[in-house]
Formats: sequence, structure tokens, C-alpha cells
Amino acid sequence: MDSIALSDREATEVTDGVYLAQLAAGERMSIQHFHIEPGATVPEHSHEHEQTGFIYGSALTFIVDGEEFVIEEGDSYAIPGDEPHAAENRTDVPVRGIDVFSPPRLDVPWK
Repeated sequence: MDSIALSDREATEVTDGVYLAQLAAGERMSIQHFHIEPGATVPEHSHEHEQTGFIYGSALTFIVDGEEFVIEEGDSYAIPGDEPHAAENRTDVPVRGIDVFSPPRLDVPWK
């Protein structure tokens, strides 16, 4: 069994105001922590990985196929693989959450 504490991982700023920290990864899934500053945007992108997540601080607006989805603190979400999506922090506080990817997503290509 692997155990990785968030405090043991340094977050990487992958785009202005968007920080990711890779946590545990197995053969079929991986988990990462994210921190998104107020006003920061995750550019539209897609990947083969199915992505599920949970917001535990603030709210995040996802844009999928022109439609907006506000995911608030305590909400979870699922994004199918290969579906283009973007996200924006439209609040005045940082957004914090976790993402789980299957298959594992160990490198973010747009960093």
C-alpha cells in the first residue's frame, strides 16, 4: 500500500493561478489535488482519462460544450474521457478539490 500526504507534495503551477499536486497513483487510477486562485482559468482541454472530482472549498464553474456547470463545495462531478472541458474560478476565494483519473494521469501536458 502507498500512502502520500498532501503536505509531502509540492504543487506545480500549471497555468496562471492553477496549482496541481500529484498524489497516489495505482495501475488503473490516480488522484491529484488542485488549488485554483480567484479569477484563474483552466483552459479548454481534453484527455483520454475519465475524470471524477470533489470540491471541498468554494465553487468551480466548468464549461462543457458551451454549457456552464457550477460545482459547489460538497459537490462531486464526472467528466467522460475525451470530452473537451474548461473551468473558471469566478469566486473571490481559492477553490480546492481533488480529481481522480482512470486510467492514471501522471503528467499534465499543458503545463
